[in-house]
Amino acid sequence: MDTYEDILNGLSISLREIIKKYVDTSTWGGLEEIRIREGRPLMIINRGTDMMLTSKGFTTQDNKRAYTVSHKDMVETLELISESSIYAFQDELKNGFITLRGGHRVGLAGRVVMENGDIKTLKNVTGINIRITRELKGVSDKAIDYIYRPPRGVYNTMILSPPMAGKTTLLRDMVRNISNGGPGRPGLKVGVVDERSEIAGCYNGIPQNDVGVRTDVLDCCPKALGIILLIRSMSPEVICTDEIGRKSDIDAIEEACNAGVNIITTVHASDIEELKRKSNIAPLIEERLFDRYIVLGTSMGRGTIEAIYDGMLNSLIDAPMRSDCQ
Repeated sequence: MDTYEDILNGLSISLREIIKKYVDTSTWGGLEEIRIREGRPLMIINRGTDMMLTSKGFTTQDNKRAYTVSHKDMVETLELISESSIYAFQDELKNGFITLRGGHRVGLAGRVVMENGDIKTLKNVTGINIRITRELKGVSDKAIDYIYRPPRGVYNTMILSPPMAGKTTLLRDMVRNISNGGPGRPGLKVGVVDERSEIAGCYNGIPQNDVGVRTDVLDCCPKALGIILLIRSMSPEVICTDEIGRKSDIDAIEEACNAGVNIITTVHASDIEELKRKSNIAPLIEERLFDRYIVLGTSMGRGTIEAIYDGMLNSLIDAPMRSDCQ
């Protein structure tokens, strides 16, 4: 329950007591997000369903019965998540999030202050979204057989899914699996470019998630810049990053492939047809830069592997599958 304490320690006293009462009557394991908006109902998302909470910690769909988040709640929570020094987190505020101990990401909304066309900082924070990170070790066990390339390597792999279908969870476990190695598979040097701190969940630079013994992480680094930095400095055999899409990302991936480094990444798309319609991605499919496409969905629950294709888009599995995980 360490991660539970990490979350509670970041909440105001009033909000902390409500969440504790809620967890006493429900399942902590299903809690995904805590939404805190000043002057509006306290909300949670549990197993994909959003609900409001009363002051007694009960769920409700009636906003008149729900607990209304006060200005005091907001100020106290900000002080706790920033360890009483919000000004020490200016770089994080520019990105719109802070990472808590345990790897949980706290998204922030408020008044954006611009300077010379760039975001200088975020002020008057009135919205906080705590996303609870959970590792699912073993979730990549079945997929890993399809991306391993004997005798020592992995295929360039793209994971695609709609939002909230588990692609970052799968990628995180792949990083661990590839880095540690397994029966008949040597461990490989993995570089992670974690632009939004969702893969490794670094706190003070230290990964809070298990990303394996041979993994180096560039935290909060733009993907295109990070890929090139890793190639120059850390000699990775595999580079993993999340949610590519910009032209600069594609250019950096091509440079990595030219340098002999394999890539595993993710993209927002429900299926191959939607992927083909993405103007920056379509050329990669035509050039067969990627050797494997893993399509995630929810037919057997979140994180179901609905299909795996090779670089010529031939199907490699006959039916959806899931891996048992810890």
